[in-house]
Order: sequence, then structure tokens, then C-alpha cells
Amino acid sequence: MAVIALAGCSGAPGVTTSALALLLSWPLEAERRMILAECDPDGGAVLHGLLQGTLGDRYGLRNLSVAARKNEFGEAFWRQLIDLGSDDGKRESPHDRLLLPGLTDPAQSASLGQVWKMLAQMFRGIEADHGHDVLIDLGRRGAYGPSGVLAEQADTTFVVVRNTLRCLQAAESRVRALEERVGDVGVLMISEGPYPAGEVQRVLQVPVVATLPYAPKEARVLSDGVEQPRHFTRSPLMKAARAGSTALVQRAALRRARLDPRGPHAADEEVTRAR
Repeated sequence: MAVIALAGCSGAPGVTTSALALLLSWPLEAERRMILAECDPDGGAVLHGLLQGTLGDRYGLRNLSVAARKNEFGEAFWRQLIDLGSDDGKRESPHDRLLLPGLTDPAQSASLGQVWKMLAQMFRGIEADHGHDVLIDLGRRGAYGPSGVLAEQADTTFVVVRNTLRCLQAAESRVRALEERVGDVGVLMISEGPYPAGEVQRVLQVPVVATLPYAPKEARVLSDGVEQPRHFTRSPLMKAARAGSTALVQRAALRRARLDPRGPHAADEEVTRAR
């Protein structure tokens, strides 16, 4: 069980597409759910990308601002979630892969000052009380400013980076700034460029915890809602996302255990549960 934040930088790293790949491939035990929250102050992308506008703007982060003013935040949160899970032909869908859509207009972020803090508390409560995992998509600038509290309260934060020169140069300053705010961070690398993970680690001075392949055809299924190719769920992108999700959870468990006052064996216990 973990609360994990993903942050980006300039250079079109693909934070939301990576987050969706993780959501849809995340290994879940019985009675557990995975929640992806689009918390990018520049606006969400899933409603009009993967979902092709089929649900309109009825769901999403903007509705929580009104609910907070009415002291109905907790109840309203669960009503804003959209089920992205597939029933795979079964009669009853498990409803275990849920999305909180983001803002439809960046101007709406001005009204979310207290909502960011309430969301951070909500995510911690969901993880603690229900055992669900939460993945937070912070976009390119959501780890900074008022929404940065989400990164601060997460178990761990990862910067999504493409291994190209342009993206690595942009990522250096972002990684340093994020380290100052939340402590140690990791990297989720999209392997588009020529630099291996070891070189990316050397340049950014943080560990590459997971790697996703650069797969434009499969990525467009997630970013733009194009028709799924055959065997999409077994594609290299989705297989890598499944392996990457395990690595992300294990790192989150280790970091939490290091900060846990229960004692030296806390890390072993947390990692065992994460597996």
C-alpha cells in the first residue's frame, strides 16, 4: 500500500501516459483498489484523451472545490471517481482501477488552495484505512507551489524523464528543487534517447527505479484513446509498467520504513507486504 507521486519537467516526458500505464497494469490483491488522481494545476488530459470526451466534464477535481465549501468533501471525492478497469467479459466489473479526472481549465486551480491539502489528507486516509494504492499525477509543475503538498505527503515522489539530452538538461534543476522540498526522489525513465540508466543516474544523481519503453503506438491508446492493437495488455509498454509498479511500491515501502520509528525491522516488514 502506498501513495506515490509522479512529477515531470519540460521536454514532454509523458507523465500522464506513464501514470495510466501504471494504473491499468498495477498488480492488485483482492479487495484492493488503485486510484489515479490527476492533480496537474495546468489541467487534466484523460477526459478528452483516453476517454475521448464521452463523459463530458461531469467528473473531476474542480467539483471538489465546491464540495469543500459545503463541508461535503469526503463524500464528494468518491462520487468523482471514474472506473477505468475492464471486466474482461465477466458479469461484474471489480471497479478496482479508478480515476479522479483533473481540471478542465488551468484557471480553475486558483480556487483549489485548501483542496490540495484536503486531498493530501484524503490520500493518506485511503491508504491507511482501506489499503488502496494512490498514484498522483502532478504534471510538469504540480510538485511546486500550493499543490506541492501532495508530493510532500506522498510516500515517495518520482520524476518522469526521457533519456534525451534536452530532457535531462531540463530535469537537473527540477530534481534538485524537488529534493529540497520532499527529500530523496527517484526517476521513472522513458527510454527514448541514447543514454542508459546508469548515465541518467550519474547526471541526475538520483536512482532510476523503473524504466518504460518509448512506444508511440501503444502510448497513443492511453494518451489519445485510439483503438487498442491486438494483445495491448501484453505489449512491452504494459509489461514494463507492471514490473515498474512493483519497483515503485517497494521503494515507497523502504522510504516509509526508514522514516518509521518502529525500529530497524520496519523496512523488512513493509517490503514484504509490498510484495
